[in-house]
Amino acid sequence: MSDVAYFGIRHHGPGSAASLMQALRELQPVAVLIEGPSDASALLPLLARPEMQPPLALLCYPEDDPAATSFWPFAEFSPEYQAAVWAVENKAALRFIDLPSSARFASATESADKTDEADKAEPKEETREDGEAASHRDPIGTLAAAAGYEDGESWWADIIEQNPQPGPIFAAIADAMTTLRDGESTIAPFEAKREAHMRLEIAAARKEFDGPIAVVCGAWHVPALQAAHTQKNDQALIKGIARRKSTMTWAPWTGPRLALGYGYGAGVVAPGWCKHLWRTRERRDAATLWLAMIAAVLRTKGHLVSTASLIEAERLARTLAAIRDRPKPGFEELRDAAIAALFNGEAVLWSLVEAELLLGADVGEIPPDTPLAPLIEDLQRNQKAARLKPEALERELSVDLRSESGLFRSTLLHRLNVLGVQWGRLADAGRSRGTFREKWTLAWEPEYAVRLVENLIYGPTIEKAANGRLIQMLGAAASLDTLAALVQSAITADLSEASNAGLAALEARAAHSSECLEILASLPPLADIIRYGEARKTETNRLSGLLERLIVEAAIALPYAVRDLDEQAATTLVGAVRKADAAIRLVEPGEDVLDAWRNGLTGVLEGQRSTALLAGCAAHLLYEAGQLSAEDAAGLLGRRLSPGTPVAQAAGFFEGFFSTAGQRLIYDEGLRGAVDAWLKSLDEDAFIAHLPLLRRVFSNLDSMERRRLIEAVLGRTARLPAGLTPAPDGGEAWRRHLERLGPLLASGA
Repeated sequence: MSDVAYFGIRHHGPGSAASLMQALRELQPVAVLIEGPSDASALLPLLARPEMQPPLALLCYPEDDPAATSFWPFAEFSPEYQAAVWAVENKAALRFIDLPSSARFASATESADKTDEADKAEPKEETREDGEAASHRDPIGTLAAAAGYEDGESWWADIIEQNPQPGPIFAAIADAMTTLRDGESTIAPFEAKREAHMRLEIAAARKEFDGPIAVVCGAWHVPALQAAHTQKNDQALIKGIARRKSTMTWAPWTGPRLALGYGYGAGVVAPGWCKHLWRTRERRDAATLWLAMIAAVLRTKGHLVSTASLIEAERLARTLAAIRDRPKPGFEELRDAAIAALFNGEAVLWSLVEAELLLGADVGEIPPDTPLAPLIEDLQRNQKAARLKPEALERELSVDLRSESGLFRSTLLHRLNVLGVQWGRLADAGRSRGTFREKWTLAWEPEYAVRLVENLIYGPTIEKAANGRLIQMLGAAASLDTLAALVQSAITADLSEASNAGLAALEARAAHSSECLEILASLPPLADIIRYGEARKTETNRLSGLLERLIVEAAIALPYAVRDLDEQAATTLVGAVRKADAAIRLVEPGEDVLDAWRNGLTGVLEGQRSTALLAGCAAHLLYEAGQLSAEDAAGLLGRRLSPGTPVAQAAGFFEGFFSTAGQRLIYDEGLRGAVDAWLKSLDEDAFIAHLPLLRRVFSNLDSMERRRLIEAVLGRTARLPAGLTPAPDGGEAWRRHLERLGPLLASGA
């Protein structure tokens, strides 16, 4: 029989890890047993490989439901990680001893399917991201309150994580947890099963090994594992527990996702600070080095930081620690000192460095020969081929679609977006610089590995899974514009199966669609595919015919769709019409299709029941297309804005025509005269009521365009500011009026 030593630790505690390493070196155990899913024990030795760089996470998921993934993160400063590395390096047996992950999944399923009165009587629990249930009772907080601390974090940091003389702390932690557990009336059934399983695994190890055994587990579990229980009772407790076939693998994790603030129930407040504590555990200048890191971050952001300020910040931090009865400065003291000495007391400036320092930007690395989930493995192959390394901090990437490497990178990022893995976000298609560039913003998040696992139901590779997921989305699409957007995604991501399925669905839907707004909204994505398909070598013949048919259908439906609309519906339809017109001009269809579209706009303009906003929009589009001459447009505006026209209709027509064409008034004297006559015809109350409308219309003009418009309206002379002068025959009253309003207009311009 072997002696068993129990080491109650805090997950991701650097002080716990340091004390544990000291204890293991003294104990020299022949076996190290760690709290974790026992069916993943075979993966534990991989942690000691030099290519395996934390932070990492053990992912476990049932084969029949990949979306039900649980994960167990490990950081460089996690006691479990350091224990595993020590065991491998010292040739000690290494195992997980908690319930297997398959039992955990089955338990979750049963809990969802069955609720009885006994369950209702149990205290509520919250589930951590690594699957471990944690009671709402806070044992560390209770100990902290007994010691006179306001919160558990500060107490644990002083006693365990930052204690300059930690010593043998594990016996004291076990005694404290025993006292706390004695006050617990009940233990949740699942927690009781977990602890029973761990006791059985420890008993089996005692029979198997001759020598000391180390058990590394959460401090809360130590009293239960040390307590006397018969194996018969423990076996009865876990007997019949359901199991599901599961798959396990390692996945890269990130520093920020170890933080409590990101929803990780077993996380720490500041992973970056914990990493710093671990790496400086044997140094006396940890506070100095931390302030130097703050200074380095500030300097990279263009701020000047003097050595004298750093010295003052360190002195202040040590003084604050003494005042607060802390053994040495923690990150709270260093933060407060930095704000006072380096940020001139501006606490808001701390946000410049807070995320980078306290959360960090670390991303783990997995060796290429590690057994992975198929989609994660395929992603790593693609990342290597694309020469793209996952990074936690945002960075920009510009790709040229004319090169094979640029096209490959773009296709990969688009396929991942289809799968909900937004490693890259398209910031700018770059059309202002040509049709062959894309600008991406890249930032890797650890949950992307989980999302890839969830997408295994669609296929084992990125391409197959993206095809499968898009085909499912196409089947669920309820409108023509949604289908068009999905087809655009399929073609952009070079997914041939989804593209063919989408085109077939699009054609079928188009044949039965009569909703004008829906048809109009489908035109821009289809036009983009056709216009920019050359960069991706896309076959667009089939799509071109469909687009032309939709344009004709939209033109036929448009004069009827614009009748008697309320303000919100009219505004929505105007936006769709303008985008559709831009798409039509982009693809330059045949003359017969263009004529059909223009006839539709003419029908809107001439319709007696057409909403004024839409009629004005149609007039503007016909004017820009050359179907309305300048003289005809001026005459049309004169009629539509004449004094006999209801003010609301005149205002709607004016907004529809000029909301995107205010600069036309600078150059076109006829249009300007018609608008001028309309404004002069308004009485004072109507004019004031229409000022917000004028502001909206002219808000699209830049300052120079506004100045030139004022000069065109009022004429020029050198005596009034910034061109705000009357025409030669304006009269003295007009001059005095402009002198009063000149400064206001000048500032507005």
